[in-house]
Amino acid sequence: MGFIRSTLSFMLGTVVGVYVAQNYDVPNVRKLYYTGLSMARQVEESHRKDSSKKSDSD
Repeated sequence: MGFIRSTLSFMLGTVVGVYVAQNYDVPNVRKLYYTGLSMARQVEESHRKDSSKKSDSD
């Protein structure tokens, strides 16, 4: 009974996912990921300590 239940839920999830992707404006997750990653890099670079100050004090 477990195999039938898991297969049925997988098939139902696939059908619902295809329906949602075709009928609604679903954002591109990969594009969202890369946009967030580039924003995080910009924040990191703007708040990073200057390494030349550390080497001058040594």
